[in-house]
Amino acid sequence: MFRHTDHLQFDVAPEKPDPVYARKLQELLGGEFGEMTVTMQYLMQGWNCRMDGKYKDLIMDVATEEIGHVEMIATMIARLLEGAPATESTKAAAADPVVAAVLGGMDPQQAIVSGGGPTLADSNGVPWNGRFIVAGGNLLADFYSNVAAEAQSRLQTARLYNMTDDPGVKDMLKFNLARDTYHQNMWLAAIEELKADGLSGTVAPTALLDEEHTEHAGTLWHLSDGTQSDQGRWATGTAPDGVHTNSFLPDPVALGGKAGAPPPDPQLYDTYDGSRGEPRSSAMGTEKGLMGKVKEAIDPHKP
Repeated sequence: MFRHTDHLQFDVAPEKPDPVYARKLQELLGGEFGEMTVTMQYLMQGWNCRMDGKYKDLIMDVATEEIGHVEMIATMIARLLEGAPATESTKAAAADPVVAAVLGGMDPQQAIVSGGGPTLADSNGVPWNGRFIVAGGNLLADFYSNVAAEAQSRLQTARLYNMTDDPGVKDMLKFNLARDTYHQNMWLAAIEELKADGLSGTVAPTALLDEEHTEHAGTLWHLSDGTQSDQGRWATGTAPDGVHTNSFLPDPVALGGKAGAPPPDPQLYDTYDGSRGEPRSSAMGTEKGLMGKVKEAIDPHKP
């Protein structure tokens, strides 16, 4: 259950309308690292958390706060669009700086689709996508993603902070910057807590460490023209997991065979000179290759 209050988490009071900046601010609402992304990311992580207690409570606290951040940004965009007209004309644009700003950079969907309010889209008008979110059910992996999301969000907020002179907009962004700072540190602390509680080993999971090719689990392959990649702690000494040892391989060689796709299915009409032999018979269907598999999948009883 969620309960809404009429009061914003922090005040949203732009000094004057600015439709062009309203479009820029859409990035913090519906962009890949915008408030909608972290809102849904944390909500899905919380709903998918299989443990009661402090970790789930933490996730849900922050997720619910992020809903409030969506509300703040959406409200700011609407107030920055105040006075932006629903109709446009060259004559009005010449006389009215607000209309001129609309013609010069406002997202037209803010007028046409949302009636002078925000849209659930980024600064280019591309709709928000649920594929932006990361909620895999493994808290350590999810929390690392959360750190990155907050870092990118704070970076974009800082850039937008320098794109406006409006003291009211800057005041709200100062609050957002502070919350992003805390949330980065909060998720980093939560990662350390998972480790201290013995709950971090499942990110690999550690049960498969004996299954992997361990000789390749600590080596940096030198594959670029750069000359200093061996200067970091990632190239020597004990790895952060305390299990592996980092090393540097200065002149690696390929371990696999020559790359190349197999002979094509004749019914797909790929350009082919026969140099890779004839296609192998498909294990499915009455036809060879991919086409047989496709027909078998569509109707396994039809020859």
